[in-house]
Amino acid sequence: MHFADALPLQSGKVIRDYNLAFETYGTLNADRSNAVLVCHALNASHHVAGEYEGQPKSEGWWDNMIGPGKPVDTNTFFVIGVNNLGSCFGSTGPMHLNPDTGEVYGADFPVVTVEDWVTAQARLLERLGIATLAAVLGGSLGGMQALSWTLQYPDRVRHAVVVASAPNLNAENIAFNEVARRAIVTDPDFHGGHFYRHGVVPKRGLRIARMIGHITYLSDDVMNAKFGRQLREGLALKYSTQDVEFQIESYLRYQGDKFSDYFDANTYLLITRALDYFDPARAHAGDLSQALAKARANFLLVSFSTDWRFSPRRSREIVKALLDNRRDVSYAEIDAPHGHDAFLLDDARYMNLIRSYFESKVARFG
Repeated sequence: MHFADALPLQSGKVIRDYNLAFETYGTLNADRSNAVLVCHALNASHHVAGEYEGQPKSEGWWDNMIGPGKPVDTNTFFVIGVNNLGSCFGSTGPMHLNPDTGEVYGADFPVVTVEDWVTAQARLLERLGIATLAAVLGGSLGGMQALSWTLQYPDRVRHAVVVASAPNLNAENIAFNEVARRAIVTDPDFHGGHFYRHGVVPKRGLRIARMIGHITYLSDDVMNAKFGRQLREGLALKYSTQDVEFQIESYLRYQGDKFSDYFDANTYLLITRALDYFDPARAHAGDLSQALAKARANFLLVSFSTDWRFSPRRSREIVKALLDNRRDVSYAEIDAPHGHDAFLLDDARYMNLIRSYFESKVARFG
């Protein structure tokens, strides 16, 4: 969907003549009351569920969650996935032309925030004729967007489902993001963010950034169970500082190589910075309870015991702030071994919880 009008950004800049890529699943009911918006995390997109015709490896990133008969049942709900501005999966981003200069944005693409994404999503929903969302749902960075929806448009959201998320990033998380960004910007092929002009891609930096990120998404238990200290080839040590010897090394390099083939370096910088900036309590002297006083939605929050990147303690901060404001809040902490990635996986307790919430609460339209 094309938007000609300028979108004011929190930075004070604007972006105009931009496109938002989106997909929908299910059928919008007559009174347009069954819409569910799904907000994506760092390296995901609008392709939430299903497969593209003729592309068997194109399964949506939350296909186990969304579809006919699944926890978010598209026989009941009209689900919308939107690719955020600055991404590299169809919406306007750094690799597209700047209408003001006629040149590729590159490093000149304006910094966007979680709040900017929510504003853009709201514009798209208005175009679709959807005044109120039955629910907004997201995990990790997507959960931050879901939370922000309840503050920016409190009268347009009936339910918010916030999974494996936080009210802001702690110093450790910001530090991980900064190390990943340094890996990218110090890659000789980065060229100050204008690598498109040189016909190159800073793949080395992207590989390292993905490897760093992937380590933080897994728990120590899962990493040990899956790889342990297994060697890649045979049992003999090579006594080399350069060779890939351990299975975990091979796995991380594979993930880094794959990521560098499809993800945009400037997009990575933009999205991790949006993560860093999100902090609704900042405008309220750090008082999260005061910040969440605007919210009117009912909430379900879910965390996972071994998620050390977005720990259960951070979800409980949100729960407490909502209870301080007498909001309707359900909270579940799932004892799962998978770390942060658990929000994408098929834990039966997690899936049944989401199914139950959508069937018993969200499906009460009107």
